[in-house]
Amino acid sequence: MTLTQSYLNTRQRFVEICRPLKIEDYSVQPEVFVSPPKWHLAHTTWFFEQFVLVSHKENYKVFDKDFAYLFNSYYNNAGDRVLRPNRGLMTRPSVEEVYHYRDHVDREMIEFLESKPDTKIQNIVQLGIQHEQQHQELFYYDIKYILGHQPTFPLIEHQLDPNTVQEASKWVTISEGIYEIGFNGQGFCYDNELGRHKVYLQEFEISNQLVTNRDYLAFIESGGYDNFNLWHADGWDYIKQNTIDAPLYWYKVNGSWKQYSLDGFHDLRLDEPVLHVSYYEAFAFAEWQSKRLPTEFEWEAASSQFEFGQLWEWTNSAYLPYPKFSKAPGALGEYNGKFMINQMVLRGASNATVIGHSRPSYRNFFHPDMRWQFSGIRLAK
Repeated sequence: MTLTQSYLNTRQRFVEICRPLKIEDYSVQPEVFVSPPKWHLAHTTWFFEQFVLVSHKENYKVFDKDFAYLFNSYYNNAGDRVLRPNRGLMTRPSVEEVYHYRDHVDREMIEFLESKPDTKIQNIVQLGIQHEQQHQELFYYDIKYILGHQPTFPLIEHQLDPNTVQEASKWVTISEGIYEIGFNGQGFCYDNELGRHKVYLQEFEISNQLVTNRDYLAFIESGGYDNFNLWHADGWDYIKQNTIDAPLYWYKVNGSWKQYSLDGFHDLRLDEPVLHVSYYEAFAFAEWQSKRLPTEFEWEAASSQFEFGQLWEWTNSAYLPYPKFSKAPGALGEYNGKFMINQMVLRGASNATVIGHSRPSYRNFFHPDMRWQFSGIRLAK
């Protein structure tokens, strides 16, 4: 597939996955960590405008001089921006104007790509494509949060729940030894997957299945959320201060557990993998089972032994740079490196992950209290 076709496919996919939305859905921001769909559509467009067209297309004129301020996310090198908590306050520009903005930038990008820019610029375009695909997954997290916190639990008929676990879990033994970790091969990767390096691992076992709702319900019913011995101090403080006693989108109605999904409000599906749990909850569940979470290195070494791609899986590894990690100069160097503090690594992929992002070396990362993303649990021992 050509770079131009990859660009067009990615841009069109975002338009398609937004098609079921009502106009009122586009600008809502119920929490700081949730971005409105309109903002995602405009921000990913600004990325191409700022880092490709403004920087490299001769005589390019920006669509609107205010958009860089409105839709920059966290790139300090690219100038001032609207603070993240205020993204939902912007009823203007309108959704219609944001789509006009996308059309404008797409026309300019296609014309620019026809000029066959050099490899360095093509790599920036590829980064922009990958960046937009990441935001397409974030869109699913955000729209589920937006709809899932409304009184009537509306649906948009996107079926993204993980598949039912068909077989009992088994323990896979991974031998003691030296393993190579990090990206290896052709194609795109992020800077945080480099450089490839060796790690020594003790022998360990890892489950070939994710923890299910049935498993997690037993943890709840045993008093798992009331037993401080199972929790990190930070985790215990967090769940008590926020009155958390079940995964996100679980509700107890007349004594029975219900669950919200994008396809509606339904009975808890016991044999599906548990999702929308924080690192704190994943750790406490593992403690209750007298097991543990795998490190990200153990997970990568074992990844050929099980299927992944249903949920991102918490690991017991802090998000830190690999040996010889280096940041790109300027704003693009802010993409990953400056977030390597106070976050935990997740591995695998989810049902919302775009194909190509589910490679064994891919390093996702979130703060340990976050649970609106599609995250689950795989145990090790």
